[in-house]
Amino acid sequence: MEQGLKFSLPKWRLTRWLTHSGHDTPADIRAALIASLFGTLPIFAGGVINTLMISGVVAWRRPEPLYISWLILEVVLALVRVVILRSALRAAPKGGNTHTDLYILLALFWAFSVGYGVFITFLNGDWLAATLAGVSCGAMAGGICFRNYGAPRLVGAMIFLSLGPMCLGALFTGEWVTAIVFIQIPFYLISMVIASHRLNRILVSTMLAERASDRRASEDALTGLANRAGLQAALERVCSSARGHDSAAALLYMDMDDFKRINDTHGHAGGDQVLKTIADRMRAMLRVDDVAARIGGDEFIVLVTGIDATAALRLGEHLLRDVSQPITLTDGNRVCVGLSIGISIMTGANRTPQGALDSADAALYRAKAQGGRCCVVDQSGQIAENEGLQSASVAA
Repeated sequence: MEQGLKFSLPKWRLTRWLTHSGHDTPADIRAALIASLFGTLPIFAGGVINTLMISGVVAWRRPEPLYISWLILEVVLALVRVVILRSALRAAPKGGNTHTDLYILLALFWAFSVGYGVFITFLNGDWLAATLAGVSCGAMAGGICFRNYGAPRLVGAMIFLSLGPMCLGALFTGEWVTAIVFIQIPFYLISMVIASHRLNRILVSTMLAERASDRRASEDALTGLANRAGLQAALERVCSSARGHDSAAALLYMDMDDFKRINDTHGHAGGDQVLKTIADRMRAMLRVDDVAARIGGDEFIVLVTGIDATAALRLGEHLLRDVSQPITLTDGNRVCVGLSIGISIMTGANRTPQGALDSADAALYRAKAQGGRCCVVDQSGQIAENEGLQSASVAA
């Protein structure tokens, strides 16, 4: 399924149950599994054309009410399902309603229609039609399994609705040989459902492994914050977003003032504990959509959206105050660290990843030059300073 498509999650109790993929499945992976059910029009068309052809040939050979009703049912379902799928594929890129509940319900009706066609051919003793419908139904069961294994319960329901009537029809043929169908179908149903469950678990495990790998690639191993790669990705998202140019964002570039002394005095273990404590304090202050990153030994960056220069300066003050609180090391010693913070307001020329970093770095350099433990805001080439924790106006 193409990236960037967002399909609506099922809302009805029945469809939620049918698409349940396990209590341990994360929400983003569950959404991806729901998206996999939609496939694309070419894949969808294969099953629809097949059943239309079979029902059309059977109705053409014997234009009887039962066969004609099957053809009409297939045509109506095909048209409605195509309309719903096309609507869903158009709505998904915009995050609109993709009518997932209705789409799943129509899939069940389609499976029932296939089963109905097999049942009436068995019921009429038309062995040529029964062979065509039966072979087609069996082939479609395999397609159902491998196309919808994102929802194993849905697979089981669809195979039951399509193959179950064949099993039932075998009892009405009056031919004892067809009893083998009555015996075989349940085993086939069970094996296909088991296969779909296993495929589903393999898929979920693979997606979890990929997500963990992506997280490791963009996460600092010591602090759990974003690393340079994670920060770069976040910066690019903010700078390229459609809403980004309509609302300000701020980049806070932080460097610890006393970290080398702490590292030299208490060793790397003590230094690591300080870094992790500082990271936890930063994380606790930020919103869900904000990004905190560690990009060097004692260098941190915070990316905050929907914020102006005054609010960014206020956030910098909070960071200075919280970070300067004493930290108790595992050996019982208490240490204090300070921060120098350079802040870039991401508007105009600074609305690029490199521009924001350069601007914040220049502001940080000035904060360091003033002795540290202060914030400097660089906004469009103009500097506003906040010595210590005192309030200061910000240059426009």
